[in-house]
Amino acid sequence: MAQVFVQPAYGTADARRYGAESLERAVAFGAFADLLHPADLARLTTLHPGGRARFWGAKDKYDRRMDTVTTGDVVLFTGRKHVQATAEVGHAFRNPGFARRLWRPDPGKCLFSNVYSLRRYRRVELPYEAIWALPGFTPGDNFMGLRFLDEARSAAVRELLATS
Repeated sequence: MAQVFVQPAYGTADARRYGAESLERAVAFGAFADLLHPADLARLTTLHPGGRARFWGAKDKYDRRMDTVTTGDVVLFTGRKHVQATAEVGHAFRNPGFARRLWRPDPGKCLFSNVYSLRRYRRVELPYEAIWALPGFTPGDNFMGLRFLDEARSAAVRELLATS
């Protein structure tokens, strides 16, 4: 069963800039082919045959958890007291060079080392209260930081998204 994870992406100015560059619009990943391992480029091409995909990522402190992310997992992009968007993971890979070129962070800023492509991205603007009302969630939780949900909460979120 696909896991669900929560990923802040719309809260800070930097995150909103990164999102404008790679969530709100698809990226031509062939322009990064010199940075991609051939297996990653092949997988991206298979999953995104048009040569374009949306991308997001996670910092290296999440390497172990990101190693569990697979095609079909569901991500909730949060910020400003809403789940702003949802998507299905396409291909997840570790490539700090790709991330640096894609998002061009200011010098000294922490940056992603884990990157994942997205399929079925959609804006939802779902208030946190809708999530808090589900079993296992805590009212007032502002979903700070990357968080992987257990099976029960994942199922509840998937069911909510199917009816939203």
